[in-house]
Amino acid sequence: MNAARSPVNPPASPPLPAWRDPAAWARAADIFAVLIALSLPWSTSLVGIFSFIWLAAVAPTLDFRLFLQSLKRPISALPIALFVLAAAGTLWSGASWGARLYAVGPVAKLLVLPFLFHHFERSTRGMWVFVAFLISCALLMMMSWLVLIYPGLTLKGDDAYRGIFVKNYIDQSQEFALCAVVLAYPVATLLRQGRPWQALVLVALAVSFVANMAFVIVSRTALVTMPVMLAVFALMHLKARTSVMLISAAIMLGALAWLASPQLQATTERFTQEYRAYRDLNQVTSIGLRLEYWEKSLRFFAEAPILGHGTGSTLGLFEAAASGPATQIQSQVIGNPHNQTLNVAVQWGSAGIVMLYVMWLVHLLLFRGEGLVAWIGLMVVLQNFFTSLFNSHLFDFHEGWMYVLGVGVSGGMALRAGASAGGGQSAARSKS
Repeated sequence: MNAARSPVNPPASPPLPAWRDPAAWARAADIFAVLIALSLPWSTSLVGIFSFIWLAAVAPTLDFRLFLQSLKRPISALPIALFVLAAAGTLWSGASWGARLYAVGPVAKLLVLPFLFHHFERSTRGMWVFVAFLISCALLMMMSWLVLIYPGLTLKGDDAYRGIFVKNYIDQSQEFALCAVVLAYPVATLLRQGRPWQALVLVALAVSFVANMAFVIVSRTALVTMPVMLAVFALMHLKARTSVMLISAAIMLGALAWLASPQLQATTERFTQEYRAYRDLNQVTSIGLRLEYWEKSLRFFAEAPILGHGTGSTLGLFEAAASGPATQIQSQVIGNPHNQTLNVAVQWGSAGIVMLYVMWLVHLLLFRGEGLVAWIGLMVVLQNFFTSLFNSHLFDFHEGWMYVLGVGVSGGMALRAGASAGGGQSAARSKS
């Protein structure tokens, strides 16, 4: 009788080297996404470098079959379609080829959105990105106060805007406003959970952002859009009575801040001063320029309402429409009409407007669920939409990357949460 043979375990396969391990590449991609968020408030060059490296790190982790399927979703297909329209618009533009290709660049960042959706739908480290952005903005806020006290610390090289260490007051205000409003959700959550001390820390941080905007410097766009974002929070997450109390308190605090802040008073008073100077004296003012740009842009749109004048055509159209002495507002030319809708309408007509608004809508609907991730994504989309009434923020570098990173990361996390919830519901139904 033959002796029983002991089972032989197959030899364990050797671990993959790091450069071939998809998990290692995924961790690297998460780290570089964090680095993008950390550098966004401070540097444009670093954002570009880290974004390129992030795409290179994501490439080895892609499941190409699933990725190609994900491109069919409207949240990914519409940004791609808008880029394709911009690229096709170079064919009927009257601008130089250099101007046409340069105008495609601001739209190209939207192509990163499908990669962000796909990666953070699988990654569990998406919240790292938002925490990194909050920390970076908090450090910038502290630096802003230091520059206010010691103006020589600024890297701007002039005293045009106090309290600005890098970049400009518009970018800084957008960051601080977004952080302050987004923090309202975790504060409310912590209070409901009976954790007042943790909530107090976040309240202090949010108040610090608002105080910097009130007493150092703030953009007028942030002044207009921040109350809208707070109202959305009150309507969505608070009871009617609490919402009324919160809105009333916000109005009172806003009035007190305006009375206590000469900087805030000067910012709001410039609205009427600049409009009167434009209307009565035809002087070149910020508000006057916007009204002039918008009026001319509507004329350009009416001339080519279906497909527009083509990619990169805006500057040439303004140059052709300029008239009068250089000191008059009618002589001013620009390649950006300071309104996202008009920026798209002039170049790509009604086709571009439809794609833009449907993209905003599908991204907004992506965040109709509950939770902090949905709240972050919702606020990023709303801020970009409302600020784009006064600027072309989707195509601007800084605000555009805030949108791409915020929507891409939170969108991927929302898709992951939705898939997990759907799987749990399917399992529950199968057991019943």
